[in-house]
Amino acid sequence: MFASEIQIWGDSLAVGITYDERRGRYAISNERCIKRLSEEVPCKVVNNARMGATVLDGLKHFEAAQPVEGALCVVEYGGNDCNLDWKRLAAYPQEGPQAKVEIAAFSQKLEEFVTKIGERGMKALLITPLPLHAERFFNWVSQGLNREAIKQALGDIQNIYSWQERYAIAVRNVAQKMGAPLLDLRDVMLANNKYPFLICKDGMHLCDDGYRYLTDYMLRRIRLAPDCI
Repeated sequence: MFASEIQIWGDSLAVGITYDERRGRYAISNERCIKRLSEEVPCKVVNNARMGATVLDGLKHFEAAQPVEGALCVVEYGGNDCNLDWKRLAAYPQEGPQAKVEIAAFSQKLEEFVTKIGERGMKALLITPLPLHAERFFNWVSQGLNREAIKQALGDIQNIYSWQERYAIAVRNVAQKMGAPLLDLRDVMLANNKYPFLICKDGMHLCDDGYRYLTDYMLRRIRLAPDCI
């Protein structure tokens, strides 16, 4: 039995943001998950995702929204929460990395999100943040900045990947603690040994092939187990 409605609460992944190299700017992918999901599932799909959103932004937006009894709330955050102030890091490398939303606060607010969803008669489904491509991401965010200072603060460029991975682990831990179902799209990406080719030149957003790959997976899962949503 399908949910009465599917609500998406997340960031640019859920929006379907990609980088269009031909036009040299960000755009919305035609292969984005929400577009194809809306065409295939027998219920309304409402996308509340916003580019750049953290779990704090999502929770605030959710609390102001009207609840829908029996809806499935897909919650996808972490990518922006773990992000750093790159200009500050370049200027003050001795202070070390500081996340936009510190990981303990991220976990606490994600737990609160799941609780509030349940209190409103809805069901939560958590999604892990997708893996970064550390070198591409570093080259993208450090443009025009003191790269050597940022490297000094990070210790190693690959530590960007590990820093972000902690937030994926936090999502898994919250899902287990709260008894919420988890869609581990990070693992789905890493299971594909060609996953670097599914990520844009900015090292964080998916290209069209990446969105197609994830959407195909999600639709196969729904067809095999429609009760999962």
